[in-house]
Amino acid sequence: MDQQLMSFVTVADCRSFTKAAEVLHTTQPAVSQNIQNLERRLNVKLLERSNKFVGLNKAGEVVYHYAKEILHLYGQMTRMVGDLMNEPSGPLTIGSSLTFGEYVLPHALSEFLQQFPDIRPSISIENTRDVVEHVASGLLDVGIIEGTHDNEDVEVVDFADDTVLIVACAGHPLSKVAPSDVASIVEQLSQETWIVREPGSGTREVTESTLSKYNIRPSNLMEFGSLQVIKESVEAGLGVTVLSKWVIRKELALGTLTPIEVGVEPTRRNFSVVLKKTDFRTKSTQLFADFLKDEAAAFMNLA
Repeated sequence: MDQQLMSFVTVADCRSFTKAAEVLHTTQPAVSQNIQNLERRLNVKLLERSNKFVGLNKAGEVVYHYAKEILHLYGQMTRMVGDLMNEPSGPLTIGSSLTFGEYVLPHALSEFLQQFPDIRPSISIENTRDVVEHVASGLLDVGIIEGTHDNEDVEVVDFADDTVLIVACAGHPLSKVAPSDVASIVEQLSQETWIVREPGSGTREVTESTLSKYNIRPSNLMEFGSLQVIKESVEAGLGVTVLSKWVIRKELALGTLTPIEVGVEPTRRNFSVVLKKTDFRTKSTQLFADFLKDEAAAFMNLA
């Protein structure tokens, strides 16, 4: 592995030569020498130094971006070679959109790790757009999304479905309107404040699809990046929203949120696994993708 790149990335992450040396289990002079050699190789300064911190300059930002990718690819290469001889093990980087990542993925991983205890997963929760981009760039081994994508560098396979509901606070007047009275419900929903996720999230996408499906045209939107904040805001009577049944199953059981039915057919969407298009995948990546596709029903019943 290129020790100069490793030293540079670690200093950038730690913003300190001393802390970087501790992380790398080496000396501060050795770290400094590695970075000086890298700067000579590239013929450019990469870091801004002061008494209080170390930061990246413009050239440093470029080198940092590609150095992270180079080191990640090196790690993948060594894992692929090791996979040829060993049982599946080692790190597995998973990116998931919020709904699946917070409410279903922990149950899935529990089942998966019982079968493959030597695999070490790490999880990042991001919106659908970012998950797809990071899988395509190789920063994530596998992604799980709940929306659509337009990236040609990844392949996407549906593995489970999800029911999404329009919900309001307990006792909301719309909960007493017959689902068949679609025109009245749509008119009243158009007058409500809608509490939604940010653009780029799968939940925002399905919200907009639901609004379009019923021709609901809200005049007031409130955006939040947290499903928990959205749930609590709706419980407090600040507005209505669209959320996965997985996200609100406890609130529905307790009666703190009320589903608003429009017609008789609920809105559905798919959970999908995202993989980079490549001829080479680690065993752990392929095993986890296959697990999601083959065992979805079992672990989703546990969620």
